[in-house]
Amino acid sequence: MPRLCKPAVQAPEYVITMEETLQFAEGVHAGKPQLPLALRLIRNTGVKKRHIVQPIEKTLQHPGLTERNRIYEVESKKRTPAVIEEALKNADLAARDIDGIIYVSCTGFLMPSLTAWLINKLGFRSDTCQIPIAQLGCAAGGAAINRAQDFCLAHPGSNVLIVSCELCSLCYQPDMDDVGSLLSDGLFGDAVAAAVVRGIGGVGIDLERNASYLIPNTEDWISYAVRDTGFHFQLDRRVPGTMEPLAPVLREFAKDHSWDAGKLDFYIVHAGGPRILDDLAKFLEVDRQVFRHSWATLSEYGNIASAVVLEAARRLFEEDTPAPDATGLIAGFGPGITAEMALGRWCADESPVVRKAA
Repeated sequence: MPRLCKPAVQAPEYVITMEETLQFAEGVHAGKPQLPLALRLIRNTGVKKRHIVQPIEKTLQHPGLTERNRIYEVESKKRTPAVIEEALKNADLAARDIDGIIYVSCTGFLMPSLTAWLINKLGFRSDTCQIPIAQLGCAAGGAAINRAQDFCLAHPGSNVLIVSCELCSLCYQPDMDDVGSLLSDGLFGDAVAAAVVRGIGGVGIDLERNASYLIPNTEDWISYAVRDTGFHFQLDRRVPGTMEPLAPVLREFAKDHSWDAGKLDFYIVHAGGPRILDDLAKFLEVDRQVFRHSWATLSEYGNIASAVVLEAARRLFEEDTPAPDATGLIAGFGPGITAEMALGRWCADESPVVRKAA
């Protein structure tokens, strides 16, 4: 059964605190009528600090899309190798043991995908399958886990490397002063993450079932406007309320596996913002503390897009080891509005495990 091993996560060295964010927003957008509301929303995010690839003063200069994409390429090639090496070590594998690489990012564009550079530079085999995912935004972390499971089931014994590189600060638009833009400027952070899904063996979460769901007619609720100045993040005010229609989907998904979504042992959920987590706790009828790994990620890193679920999963691995066969949910949410969901069971036995389907 495909098994998600311990992820590796690294954040850039430049840090911006909540207080600094508010100060910069007040300075850059002084006098704008939307500013008081935006400042209040930023304060309510629960984000204490974020990490970014450049000092905030340099980010505020905004040199244009060409230069920002060049920075994305340089920084992604600089920062991914160490994270990948750690993830491979966590899975007790070498680069040549990997059969597929899923690369997820929505904050820069490269063609060929960074997967080609990784294969050429880091010792992966030339026949390694490349699976770049660019347009699922924050949901892509969950999608990557699900596609890795699918790959391992289709190719028994295979191993898949997931790499997430989200440099959200390169999408900051200092000239935009709508509430959605101002809120995103105080919410999103940068991080690089990687994890291996092993087809056989390892220690981690056995992936038993996955599913995708799209809330009908919500494709314009989270989107990018691509302009000369780059990617402009657009957020509809209805997005925070999406857990009300999605919670029943999660319940039904778990029920189809003979599990109760409100009575699982662990939850790895995308931390899109505080209301997302609070509403999901409400509608699943669970204590908000079950999302402690997601809350901690939000507080210490902000919303790091597709890397959130990998960072939250890393925290689960570093907590007291879950009991054998502990059951859990992994869920990522993003543009569409899309939900990528998985159900898994903790396994510390490095030998292959075979179970009957639920």
